[in-house]
Amino acid sequence: MATNIAEIPVRKICCIGAGYVGGPTCSVLALNCPDIQVTVVDRNELRINQWNSEKLPIYEPGLEEIVKQCRGKNLFFSTDMAPALKEADLIFISVNTPTKTFGLGKGRAADLKFVESCARLIAEVCDRSKIVVEKSTVPVRSAASIVNVLKANTKPGVSYQVLSNPEFLAEGTAVNDLKNPDRVLIGGEESEEGKKAISALSWVYRHWVSADKIIEMNTWSSELSKLAANAFLAQRISSINAISAVCEATGADVSEVAKAIGLDSRLGPKFLQASVGWGGSCFQKDILNLVYISESLNLTSVAAYWQQVIDMNEYQKSRFGERIVQSMFNTITDKRIAILGFAFKKNTGDTRESPAIHVAKHLLEEGAFLHIYDPKVEKAQILLDLDQLDEESGISIHTDPYEAAKGTHALVICTEWDQFIVNTYDYQRMYDSMLKPAFVFDGRKILNHSALAKIGFHVETIGKRHGQSFQDHNWAGTNGI
Repeated sequence: MATNIAEIPVRKICCIGAGYVGGPTCSVLALNCPDIQVTVVDRNELRINQWNSEKLPIYEPGLEEIVKQCRGKNLFFSTDMAPALKEADLIFISVNTPTKTFGLGKGRAADLKFVESCARLIAEVCDRSKIVVEKSTVPVRSAASIVNVLKANTKPGVSYQVLSNPEFLAEGTAVNDLKNPDRVLIGGEESEEGKKAISALSWVYRHWVSADKIIEMNTWSSELSKLAANAFLAQRISSINAISAVCEATGADVSEVAKAIGLDSRLGPKFLQASVGWGGSCFQKDILNLVYISESLNLTSVAAYWQQVIDMNEYQKSRFGERIVQSMFNTITDKRIAILGFAFKKNTGDTRESPAIHVAKHLLEEGAFLHIYDPKVEKAQILLDLDQLDEESGISIHTDPYEAAKGTHALVICTEWDQFIVNTYDYQRMYDSMLKPAFVFDGRKILNHSALAKIGFHVETIGKRHGQSFQDHNWAGTNGI
């Protein structure tokens, strides 16, 4: 994009936070804006070192190539925060906003301590005016809190404009989502200075995003739009998962039902894939935040409605775990079960709120021994998520799926990794190495169930019956029971 240097409103950008939002966002920004210097800062030295190494701290398809192309040219990662903040024309705040674990709003409200500390740091080190942009998902009217902190600590002659620019990234497709966004929301004040700040950020995005996709609005609408979007998406998944339970009880096939629903032009087919449940860093946190906001505004019926979306997701995860136990003769004590997939979705190593954690803990509580395999999740992360210090507590972590399956009674698919499909893996080889009867529990509906049944597996999947269960027979065999 050819622009006279004198016309460039933003020459340097600093992003506080080198996590799942800040890292990919700034990498794609640097790729598309060669005239802008982008610096990502974080206090976590290990994380910054990883961004500067050959192995990045997060996995996203296409991200490594972009980082290698831009790093050292106009993309930098540093723990030296003050200089980068001082030099920046525009500052992104991309820090974690976890759900509070104690105090007022415990279990529902977003904890904004990291956002507040960023605002205080900006006010402390900056000696000229800046545009400060919320990228983190925050409650409605959080920008006002940032403004108040900045104003209370601002140096003479310095002013700030605070914008809301929520991210709409899906892990596993984050690079494509950033390169080809459905929309870019920019919320700000309706004052003259506010409009100038919005225009400056809009100019950055117009390097690669068409103007018709850049939506300008007031700050509060922008903040609420992010929470509402995730709530609506999670609602669709919880709705089809509720129907999956009805399908299993009646003999209907949830895939056929979802196809019929998806052909309705008013609804569409997206986010109607029944599964063991949704996970990730955003859905649960954002809906809980919406519940808390609704309760705070005394909108109890609204709060109860959105709480039910979360409750249905918890029910789906519990139901899947219970079905595994029931199908395996109502006991899995001392049985070995292979968990294939631990990330909350494919193409990411992120395990936050992963349904696999819930399922694995349920199976451990029932006395099972678990063999766990995921192509991208590190061993230490799996043990941390399961509250284990080592592999001596009924858990073994594997780097090969065939080793994970060897000697087990069942395979449980918890992540929809493409390599798990039947024509990629040799399930006959797995079956031959397993104890019999050998079970497959497909929590993502990705496998060829008829092909598995021909091999000899007893197959159970979400939202569908697969003939008569073993519980309906007078099973007399003892191999593997």
